[in-house]
Amino acid sequence: MEDIFDLAVIGGGVNGAGIARDAAGRGARVLLLEAGDLACGTSSASTKLIHGGLRYLEHYEFALVRESLKEREVLWRIAPHIIHPLRFVLPYQRGLRPRWLLRLGLFLYDHIGGRKLLPATRTVNLHHHPAGAPLKPGFGTGFEYSDGAVDDARLVVLSALDAAERGATVLTQTPVTAARREAGLWRIETPAGQFAARALVNAAGPAVLKVEGLIGDKPDHAMRLVRGSHIVVRRLFDHPYAYFFQLPDGRIFFAIPYRRDFTLIGTTDADQQPHDPIAASAEEIAYLCEGASAYFRRAVTPADVVWSYAGVRPLIDDGSGKPEAATRGYRLDLSAEEEGAPLLSVYGGKITTYRHLSQEAVDLLTPRLPALTGPAWTASRPLPGGDFPVDGLEPLMAALAAENPDLDRATVDRVARAYGTRARRWLSAPRGRHFGAGLYQAEVDYLRAAEWAVSADDVLWRRTKLGLLLDNAQQASLAAYLAG
Repeated sequence: MEDIFDLAVIGGGVNGAGIARDAAGRGARVLLLEAGDLACGTSSASTKLIHGGLRYLEHYEFALVRESLKEREVLWRIAPHIIHPLRFVLPYQRGLRPRWLLRLGLFLYDHIGGRKLLPATRTVNLHHHPAGAPLKPGFGTGFEYSDGAVDDARLVVLSALDAAERGATVLTQTPVTAARREAGLWRIETPAGQFAARALVNAAGPAVLKVEGLIGDKPDHAMRLVRGSHIVVRRLFDHPYAYFFQLPDGRIFFAIPYRRDFTLIGTTDADQQPHDPIAASAEEIAYLCEGASAYFRRAVTPADVVWSYAGVRPLIDDGSGKPEAATRGYRLDLSAEEEGAPLLSVYGGKITTYRHLSQEAVDLLTPRLPALTGPAWTASRPLPGGDFPVDGLEPLMAALAAENPDLDRATVDRVARAYGTRARRWLSAPRGRHFGAGLYQAEVDYLRAAEWAVSADDVLWRRTKLGLLLDNAQQASLAAYLAG
C-alpha cells in the first residue's frame, strides 16, 4: 500500500519548519523537504532579533507591528533558552527624526502590542547611562525600550526537531525537482525518491517563485528580493544594552551585544538580483563601518570585521521606491478547491511572526485536510529544551555549571542558551575529542544524530556559531571528523 503524507512542506527555513511543527502537532502526517541544511538561507542570516519593528511605524504598518509585538512575549515564553529580552538605547540626534516623533513612536510601541513582561520605554540621560560611555560626545538624550534577541538558526532547528518528535519526517539535503497533481494527490520528485501528499506547502523563501515554476503554478504576487548585510566585530562596549541608531539618509541600523565577545552591526537594505552572490559587498561593509564610527568613540573599519554575512529577504513587491520601505508583511495563498489537491504558497514574512504565520497557514488548510483535527497549540507549548520559566535561564546555567565543573563559564553559557534543559542529553555522555572553544565530540555526535548536522558549516555557523572562535586548523579537524 502506498505511503501517503497528509502534508508536504517545501523549505526548511523558519516558516517551513514552523508550519511542519504546527501541522504535526494537530495530527497530520507531515513531510518537510529542505534542499540544503535547515536554516541555511535567510533564516540564519537575520539581525538575530525578535522585535516589533519600530521603524515600520513610519511606513504605517501598524497591523504588522502589533502582530510582531504580541509575538515577542509568546516566543520568549516558549523558547526562553534561545530568546532573551534586550534593552535598546536610541540616542536622539538633532537634525534627524524629531524628539516628539521618537516619543510618539515609542509610546505606540509600548501600548499596541499587549506588552506584559517586558519593561516600558523610558527617557535616559546618556551622560550618566552606561550606554552613553562608548558614544562620541554630543549625545545627551536617549530613549531606552524593550525588544528581544534570538538565535535564529536554532529557532528553525528546534521547530523542526519538535515537528519530528510529533511524527514528522524531516529530510535535509533533499531538493524538490518536480511536483504535480495526480489523482487527488501531489506527486513530489526528489533525488531521494518520489513522495505523495494530500496537500503541499511552498515555503521556500527567496526560492518561492522558483518552486512555483517547478510545480507549474503561476504566482499571484510579484516578489522583491532585498539583501540585508551584517558585520561582526570584536566587542565595542562592555554593558548589556543594544543600540538603535539613525543615519542621515533616513535608514537605521543596530549594534547588538553578540556571543559575549563580539558586537553585531546591521542591517543594510539593497535590491538583490536573482543571480547575484548572496554576500555582504565591500560597499555595504564600508557603509556599516562608517555608520558605527559616526556614533562610537572607537572607529570601526573594514579591517575590524571578523565575520560578515548576508541574507535575502523575499518581500512582497508593494511598489515601494526604496528597499527599506518594502513591506515585511506576508501573504498566504491557498489554491481553489476546483484545482485539486491543495497548494498553499507563503510569500514574505519575518522571524518574529513565524509562529503566527504558521498557525494561520495550518488554519487555512484545516477545512481541506481531515487529518488536521486538533486546535491551535503552538503559543503555549515550549520548543525542545525550553521547558522552564522565562526567568529560569540563570538558575539553569548555575545547575549545569555545578553538574559540569570541568566546563568554563563561556561554554556553560553557550550550551544553556542553545539547548536549554536538553543540554543534559549529551553533557552526560563522555566528552570525547575536543575540537576547541568548548566544542566536544559528544556535542558534535548529538548534533549529527538528533539535529541533522552533516558538515562543519552546519555545526559551526548554524547550530553553535563557534566558527567565530575556532581557527582554520580546528575547523579543518572538525570537517575531517564529520567526513570520516
